Amino acid sequence: MNDSPVALITGGGSGIGAAVARQLLDAGHRVAVTGRGAERLAAFARELGEPAGLLTVVGDTAEYADVQAAVDSTLKAYGRLDTVVANAGFATHDTVADGDPAGWAEMVLTNVLGPALLIRASVDALKASRGRIVLVGSVAGFVNTPGNLYGATKWAVTGLAENTRRQVTEFGIGVTLVAPGRVETPFWDANGSLPPGLLLTADQIADSVVWAIRQPAGVDVNTLVVRPLGQPN
Repeated sequence: MNDSPVALITGGGSGIGAAVARQLLDAGHRVAVTGRGAERLAAFARELGEPAGLLTVVGDTAEYADVQAAVDSTLKAYGRLDTVVANAGFATHDTVADGDPAGWAEMVLTNVLGPALLIRASVDALKASRGRIVLVGSVAGFVNTPGNLYGATKWAVTGLAENTRRQVTEFGIGVTLVAPGRVETPFWDANGSLPPGLLLTADQIADSVVWAIRQPAGVDVNTLVVRPLGQPN
């Protein structure tokens, strides 16, 4: 039986999630990725040559049944689960004073509830493997900006990471929060343009995620804040 490690990544069909998946596959891991768009996941698999070590699972990260199904599918396909990466998230790019509330509920559910559901669905498998939970937060979860509800969701992820660590460390599970600054990804599509200044690449953030995942047994790296040089906030 193949005993190579297994990772499950939400929002893994593009951006940071896809970059993490590529790097882990290159490192010999088996990888499951989830997303709401079946065609996007299929295109990602085709781009990589549909490797045997890649499983794609369509589902909504804010629906517990979908998240549990993704965990179950990963365990059925690969027999174990060593790492989960809560990467799915998006921003409405507006503010509480002048924004459109129509998009806020989905953003809050995806960005805050989604990671919590992934933790709940995977914790038993991670106890068995003494694995790792990676939460992709944001610099916006450390630095306040005017009216930024997206930032408030990422402050929640910052808190969730430490709250989770305090509970699961006794089970031998590691927890890492990776908080990127500005990154050139599809995250900015709804904004209409990229922000000014130097941006990190998805691969550069994936470097940090994979570095945390590949730490030696017994080492728990908890918080990584990664900004492009020159980002002041």
